[in-house]
Amino acid sequence: MKLKLGAQNILGLDIGTSEIKVAIAENREGKPALISVFKQPSAGLRKGAVVDLAEASSAVAKALFEAKKVSRASLKKIYVNIGTHQMKAQLSKGIVAISRSDSEIYQDDVDRVIQLSQAINLSANRMIVHNITREYILDGVPDVYDPVGLGGSRLEVSSVIVDAFAPHIKSVMRAIELAGGQYAGMFLDPLASARAVLSKRQKDLGVLLVDLGFGTTSMSVYEENKLTGTAVFPVGASNVTNDLAVVLKIPVGAAENVKLNYAYAVSGDVNAKESVDMRKFVPDAKGSVSRRFIAEIAETRLAEIFEFVNNELRVLKKAGKLAGGVVLTGGGAKLPGITELAKNTLKLSAQIGCASTEEWAGDGFMEALEDPEFATVLGLVLSGAEKEGWLGREKESSWSMRRLFKYFQP
Repeated sequence: MKLKLGAQNILGLDIGTSEIKVAIAENREGKPALISVFKQPSAGLRKGAVVDLAEASSAVAKALFEAKKVSRASLKKIYVNIGTHQMKAQLSKGIVAISRSDSEIYQDDVDRVIQLSQAINLSANRMIVHNITREYILDGVPDVYDPVGLGGSRLEVSSVIVDAFAPHIKSVMRAIELAGGQYAGMFLDPLASARAVLSKRQKDLGVLLVDLGFGTTSMSVYEENKLTGTAVFPVGASNVTNDLAVVLKIPVGAAENVKLNYAYAVSGDVNAKESVDMRKFVPDAKGSVSRRFIAEIAETRLAEIFEFVNNELRVLKKAGKLAGGVVLTGGGAKLPGITELAKNTLKLSAQIGCASTEEWAGDGFMEALEDPEFATVLGLVLSGAEKEGWLGREKESSWSMRRLFKYFQP
């Protein structure tokens, strides 16, 4: 009889600035099978951070109420995102000596070296979200995948340590608790999205993932199947909306509709003679506006966002040097012309990221799997499935639960 590991239903909860996305999956012979995917309006967040706990918990409660109709059990295993731009990522190393007579490396040696890599200076109001192992180094030899059972005298680990503002993390957890759910784990937006849409080959070649959210834009960079860097910026698709509202002198709601219907990321590709009747969006508006002008407003802001990304690539010394190109996810990735602008700005090949169907059981919810807007929530489910042991083992990149519970114990 095959032993079933962990929970049999899990819930991915992507709490965004504009929308909350939910994906519920069940364990079907070691693979997650989607049984519900939906989205609802969000509230109480600004640029990925909870600013009004009451509003945020109310919005989460509405989402979980709908989820409960599908699977009450899934509310006991909620894997959630963290998308605040006030996170930091840094490379760190840990080193331990192997003193056993036979020089064999055991799991406790690996645990010790990982723990030592977390010995970084943090202020009192920050905490570690991820300790992601890039590689082990055994007696100076790099690229060791699993050192357990090998022999050596010195074991090193190279890690990426991601930390965030502790009150933001605590607010997300509290919002889930007040909504009647039970928190199980947390993953940074660009890492969750990467888990859903990037292949091992892309990570080996070198690839950039850019998640264009409503309030924030996040990125992660991989090369030789290792995470090289990650960052979150406090600008997103909402900034395009706000720019349109200011320049066209129309309400924000109308500006959002203009963006969704007529914005284009590369203004030069828009017919200069095409015009938009603004009375479709604002009844008392006067005259029409050139669609190219709308595209110019959108392009200016989006180019600025990609320049933030490019600056980070320059810091990592990867600008224009990733053979796998850039993969775009998030709601902002659905804007027409966005891949062309990314290609022109970042000097990389560009494509829209969609979740691979190979990791999912069943053939339902194809629309969600092919929608870049759902990349983060699908990545949360896959990361949660690994955490629960559905896929054979728990990944090292997941949230450290023992550290989390210890941190918040009175």
